[in-house]
Amino acid sequence: MASVARVDLDGNPIKPITICMIGAGGFIGSHLCEKLMSETPHKVLALDVYNDKIKHLLEPENAHPWSDRIQFHRLNIKQDSRLEGLIKMADLTINLAAICTPADYNTRPLDTIYSNFIDALPVVKYCSENNKRLIHFSTCEVYGKTIGSYLPKDSPLRQDPAYYVLKEDESPCIFGSIEKQRWSYACAKQLIERLIYAEGAENGLEFTIVRPFNWIGPRMDFIPGIDGPSEGVPRVLACFSNNLLRREPLKLVDGGQSQRTFVYIKDAIEAVMLMIENPARANGHIFNVGNPNNEVTVRQLGEMMTEVYVKVSGEPKLETPTIDVSSQEFYGVGYDDSDKRIPDMTIINKQLGWNPKTSLWDLLESTLTYQHRTYAEAVKKAISQASATS
Repeated sequence: MASVARVDLDGNPIKPITICMIGAGGFIGSHLCEKLMSETPHKVLALDVYNDKIKHLLEPENAHPWSDRIQFHRLNIKQDSRLEGLIKMADLTINLAAICTPADYNTRPLDTIYSNFIDALPVVKYCSENNKRLIHFSTCEVYGKTIGSYLPKDSPLRQDPAYYVLKEDESPCIFGSIEKQRWSYACAKQLIERLIYAEGAENGLEFTIVRPFNWIGPRMDFIPGIDGPSEGVPRVLACFSNNLLRREPLKLVDGGQSQRTFVYIKDAIEAVMLMIENPARANGHIFNVGNPNNEVTVRQLGEMMTEVYVKVSGEPKLETPTIDVSSQEFYGVGYDDSDKRIPDMTIINKQLGWNPKTSLWDLLESTLTYQHRTYAEAVKKAISQASATS
């Protein structure tokens, strides 16, 4: 840690604070904890059910200069009386806890709604009642479908950014019908956003809401059968990584026509650091955090990942690198999708001066190098064991 005095965007010295981080053991939490430990004097009360992804920060005892600045508390926020006490001990609470895998929205809609709305209620309540600042992680899914997706297929307006670029303070939240249970997640996330906003308006809660647009990088999700359930279906990056590691064709849902933007986790964490350390600029705001320059269809993403994996693994490309599957076959009945997700960056740029830096090719190369290094041997072993027993 540098001894130079650290200052915020307005030139004021940054005071060390204590952060209660809920969901610290997940993908985003692990990268945020790393950054906070290695580059700041802040303390972290790390709350989660699992700590596998932050073990390297917690062990071995006293081996790190930050050993006294991070404490792991194994708890489930659903039913733990320690939660309010931990929030009271901190200056800032960051809530990352969520079920956020599209495969679950259809098959576990109740868990999805409870996890993203009901379980988040006490966190908001304790922050409000104890005058503690809250950074709440929402999702770009709250926007739902674009206005443009309802225009005729051949309408030139579909190419007009006014009909598809998503703005925090203007764009409507458009969801599918109730039987499309895929929207259970987005709807729960929207309602908790509205509740937080209302707590700010009525009770003076200091809050910042983050809407991530496909943050990707090392430690994202899991590889089924290796560090997650065999029948599990992670998000697209880990799904495709799993196919590549197993030398299977990539499954493109409904032809992979949906368009997405992807941002590198390390760029996104820079944005969160700016929110943490510039409360005067971040409070009361909702921020899109994404990279509009990294826009591709899911099919293009699959093709790029195939090329990058050939480079990092040295293994030849499959003769049939992709296969098309229907969303019903892949996700079950009740699946629906948004067509495009392009974030408007005006507000985060104006308030925090943040811009993403990493190109899609570079972030895929970094991520797939990690995936190959971490999982290739374990996957080979699992495949050979499976074929030996079959």
